[in-house]
Amino acid sequence: MTMVLVYDGGCPFCRHFALRSELVGGMPGLEIRDGRADHVLRSRLKQRGLDLALGAVLLDGDQAWHGAAAIAELCRCMAPSDPLLQLLSQLFSAPKRAQNLYPLLLWARRTALHLKGLPVDPDQAGV
Repeated sequence: MTMVLVYDGGCPFCRHFALRSELVGGMPGLEIRDGRADHVLRSRLKQRGLDLALGAVLLDGDQAWHGAAAIAELCRCMAPSDPLLQLLSQLFSAPKRAQNLYPLLLWARRTALHLKGLPVDPDQAGV
């Protein structure tokens, strides 16, 4: 089954990481979806308790990882050829380390979205 990474397309950091993961992450068939643009997908995820405002989502069949766990699982599965992804994969592949570092990613995301005039929660109108 194809893994699906759902990310916030409004965040330049999220978009860059997602696109790099797809292109040079060593995960053939990884599907990336912009959760900010896909309202139906975002609604389905939210019904499962997976709020995009609180972090990326990685899906593999019925299995779902959210936030730090999603990034840790994705990094664990990657075999990147790209030096930046190699570094990120090493940093975030351990779940505990990912959990400790993930708030920094959320802070960068909030800052980038604020600078773009976008709300942190894609379901929220305005900032």
